[in-house]
Amino acid sequence: MSSFVLKVIACVCMFCDHFGDYYFDSVTILNYIGRFAFTIFAFQIVQGYIHTHNIKKYILRLGLFAVISQIPYMLFCYAHSGRWFEINVIFTLLFGLLVILVYDKYNKFVGFTVCFALGIIAQVLHFDYGFYGVFVVFMFYLLRDKKIYMSLLFIISVIAHYYMRVIKYGVTLKYVFSGNQYSILMYSTCISIIPVLLFNGKKGKDTKYLFYIFYPLHLLILSLLKLYLIK
Repeated sequence: MSSFVLKVIACVCMFCDHFGDYYFDSVTILNYIGRFAFTIFAFQIVQGYIHTHNIKKYILRLGLFAVISQIPYMLFCYAHSGRWFEINVIFTLLFGLLVILVYDKYNKFVGFTVCFALGIIAQVLHFDYGFYGVFVVFMFYLLRDKKIYMSLLFIISVIAHYYMRVIKYGVTLKYVFSGNQYSILMYSTCISIIPVLLFNGKKGKDTKYLFYIFYPLHLLILSLLKLYLIK
């Protein structure tokens, strides 16, 4: 699969996930499909970093669209759950990109320290995917040439992420594997590594702005439909 194909798959999966959140009262197959989106986008950040000719412009572009997407994302959160204060996923991806840059510019210790620090900030400030999101981007970069290790660490990270999300409710690890809707979401996230492993190293069609435009636009449309048109 080329980068173009992966981006299209990610956008479709993301739309399915958000559409499912808005218009159904429970977890559906749309949400299971949606688990593929972040994994692919995180991987694409690594590819963007590796192939960009101007890292400063890449960072500025990502930061600009993170800011542009914030209001649509807040509308999304409000329409879906009644909460306003959430930070959109492009900021999470931006943090992951910054960690990679620091890691390459300085040394491993500084890189891991910055990853931990920005991950904590993302978690505390309610970035979408939080600490897990920042770590996954960094991990994809570190193990980009070691697919077996990358896959294993990704699956371990997914299990830890889902368990940490419910540990505050006093549940055991057995609950996470018990076959309920929550565990199926986790399994879906685990297998979302498959498209990444099928990446053929080719760019495909030039779609630099596909995600940047699609992300806030689809959030805005779905939010307005939910708030004003759908009864």
